[in-house]
Amino acid sequence: MKVLFISNDPSIFNAASAVRARMRAYASHFEELHIISAAGLGAREKQEGTLSLYPIHTWKIFRVRALAARARALIKERGIAVVSAQDPFEHGLAALRAVAGTNAKLHIQVHTDFLSPWFVRSGNWRSPSVRMPFLNRFRRRIADRVLPAADGIRVVSERVKQSLIERYGNRIREPIVIPVAVDSIVPEHARLPDRSFKFALITVGRLEPEKRIEDILAALKLVVKQYPMVGLFIVGEGKERRRLERMTHSISLTEHVIFLGARADARGLMGNAQAFIQASAYEGYGRTLIEAALAKVPIITTDVGIVGEVFKGYEDVLSVPVADPTALSLAIVGFLEDTAVRQELPLRAEAAARAHLAAASDIPARIAADLTRTLQRA
Repeated sequence: MKVLFISNDPSIFNAASAVRARMRAYASHFEELHIISAAGLGAREKQEGTLSLYPIHTWKIFRVRALAARARALIKERGIAVVSAQDPFEHGLAALRAVAGTNAKLHIQVHTDFLSPWFVRSGNWRSPSVRMPFLNRFRRRIADRVLPAADGIRVVSERVKQSLIERYGNRIREPIVIPVAVDSIVPEHARLPDRSFKFALITVGRLEPEKRIEDILAALKLVVKQYPMVGLFIVGEGKERRRLERMTHSISLTEHVIFLGARADARGLMGNAQAFIQASAYEGYGRTLIEAALAKVPIITTDVGIVGEVFKGYEDVLSVPVADPTALSLAIVGFLEDTAVRQELPLRAEAAARAHLAAASDIPARIAADLTRTLQRA
């Protein structure tokens, strides 16, 4: 079977990236796997065995048209059987346009919980206000057009599946849940930088609005008044970094917060922290929760993604509502004051994560099977 992915991740053009490695694994299950994605000017077309990569260089305003045109050309040139878009938004729209009038089937992947109210909501009276992209409102409308037209839909969690069923009912194909692939091998612990605090929290991820790092900072401000030994490492890069650094300074937390930027050893760093903390507004899955659990670090998280599906609140992790810094601060204090909980929860979380990964089995093979089912549908 010849398959085309319309990707939203330009890191596929980095030969050493984890995403590229996953694409190689996927390609082993197909006669041909072609992937197109918007990328920087340095990216070039590349072929590795059955895997072929095609960068698109264009302004964002013309991206959908450029992706659709390149995809349509590949459908005709290579006899593509299935086109799979890695979101139901701009990339899904490009895929929908590409398959129109051809025999190629349309497959849509949903990696984010875009029907969560927090996909468009900036905050509440308990939390700082976060500038969510206004484009998210239009993305929901695009999804309303794309998903009912899809011959197959893959989602990454039961939470996302149920949200789609509630909104679209029998207007869409029943979504198939295939989780995100996570390496179960735990890397060696990496040394955290020198700091003035003893109890180190760590958060890992893109510094984007939906991660709501502001809530973690607001919670930390409440905690350090009584527990000055607490601090935070922030691992990751993104467009919010400068604003978060300004907020850290404005609320006098510069001695308690260290920005580490993007780190290849992020998983190793987790293992040397006293707790992992996440305040995401929404998640489709939550890869870093699995990674933190495998690192045997206590977890504080908002109720998003696979929380409730893989991890149970107050049994495996401490789970709190979205946009509630006070609840986050109480969870931090809970770990500070209750050593037994801090020791027991990681053991349960690790067991839950390993059971989940074992049940997930061979993700590339499951994705290949899902695309085969899509092809066979009338």
